[in-house]
Amino acid sequence: MKLLVTGGCGFIGSNFVRHYLEGHPDDTIVNLDLLTYCGNLENLRDLEGDERHRFVRGDIADRELIAELMRDIDLVVNFAAESHVDRSILDPSPFIHTNVLGTQVLLHAAKEAGVGKFVHVSTDEVYGDLGPEGYFTETTPLAPNSPYSASKAASDLLVRAYHRTFGLPAVITRCSNNYGPYQFPEKLIPLFITNAMADESLPIYGDGLNVRDWIYVIDHCRALEAVIDRGRPGEVYNIGADSERTNMEITKTILAELGKPESLMTFVKDRPGHDRRYAIDSSKIQSELGWQPAFPFAQAMKQTVAWYVENREWWQRVKSGAYRDYYEEQYGCR
Repeated sequence: MKLLVTGGCGFIGSNFVRHYLEGHPDDTIVNLDLLTYCGNLENLRDLEGDERHRFVRGDIADRELIAELMRDIDLVVNFAAESHVDRSILDPSPFIHTNVLGTQVLLHAAKEAGVGKFVHVSTDEVYGDLGPEGYFTETTPLAPNSPYSASKAASDLLVRAYHRTFGLPAVITRCSNNYGPYQFPEKLIPLFITNAMADESLPIYGDGLNVRDWIYVIDHCRALEAVIDRGRPGEVYNIGADSERTNMEITKTILAELGKPESLMTFVKDRPGHDRRYAIDSSKIQSELGWQPAFPFAQAMKQTVAWYVENREWWQRVKSGAYRDYYEEQYGCR
């Protein structure tokens, strides 16, 4: 097959590209990424010269480019999204452009080209605040509470509409919080790992008791493989690892793993509209598609901390902005 993977230079996207090509040596990927602040071509440095991976720099809202790329594509996996809640609070407009308009452009081009399957990667944040008990299921009403999650909910509804109205074979996945290698270091886990390594403070929102269900990024990639292979068009599949942790627990785990003192923790004013708890019921994907998470939290967190310790140059280049130079080195004169 030939896949169009959008946002394939981001955290989850780059892990997926690498993981998928390892398991499908006869398939090829066109990787479309605009390389905004969190898109990093260095994430896929190891695929330089691999003819199965073609990188294209571009915007998913560029109708002419998307129509051209979609012509001979068998499958679309859409990771492309503005995804940081804090940024969406400061300026929601890029989130509407990419997450809503961009998704519509992709859907329309996929419909026109007769693509065999469209996998739309979404988030559990579209469900809103869960409360102290219960779990999100695929039938939980959408109740987004930030501009980011509202834009993702809008894109989900567009995917649903294109399936129902036009018969596009589309599937939606909604995953819990990911962690692992190559995550942009403004997100909680890599930010706290890298700050702790530098003996800098770890800023914890509010009382630190907000709860998320954490999943190792490779387990998410494995779930997406199952959806590609066996997911039914028109369906939504929740993806979670049944691994709820408070932000405080995550912080203390990181400090303990690095041998750093808890005095590095500082408490800051809570984020506006900060949802208290998310938790995923992933029984549908487990029973229908035979997927289960394979990485226990303790093991995967240890691996994640070790990766950032061993790849200091990568995250230092990201934090300094030097990672942007890599694109110019590779493509600037072509």
